[in-house]
Amino acid sequence: MRAIKITSVLILFVLVMTSCSTVKVATDYDREANFAQYQTYAFFKPGIDKAEISDLDKKRILRAIDDEMQRKGFTKSENPDLLVSIFTKTKENVNIYNNPYGYGYGWGWHPWYWGAGHNTINRTSEGTLYIDLVDAEKKELVWQGMGTAALSQKVDKKQQRINKIVEEILEKYPPSLN
Repeated sequence: MRAIKITSVLILFVLVMTSCSTVKVATDYDREANFAQYQTYAFFKPGIDKAEISDLDKKRILRAIDDEMQRKGFTKSENPDLLVSIFTKTKENVNIYNNPYGYGYGWGWHPWYWGAGHNTINRTSEGTLYIDLVDAEKKELVWQGMGTAALSQKVDKKQQRINKIVEEILEKYPPSLN
């Protein structure tokens, strides 16, 4: 019985740890766009202002996008080729794990009898970040990246988590046109 309980706890731990580190990424783009022409960028303030998150988290996201765009060789400009906008969604996931193996003592029918079982409830917040790249001249969306991941509630881990999410989204830019 103890081995089964330990195994259940280990499986739960692995599931929680892998779910926290995974970022699910999807992208879409305009197949007619010439991505080689884009060299500069600026943030699209009206779009960013609509994102329904705290100003502190907006700053964290914009800082991460800035770093990644510059790492990709883009230059921030007053007269940009691309406008960068963001959109966010969050939801709370509630996972209930039923452990049919209880613990306790005694013989017969008793609340602490072996096999009584218990439930474990785990709550996590999951966020989706959309990064839109808009052709500044045509005012048309040319690329969109979306990343969904578990969010960190610890203030000292938030920037690190946001950096990872943004990095994995922008890893897919520019699209491979093969």
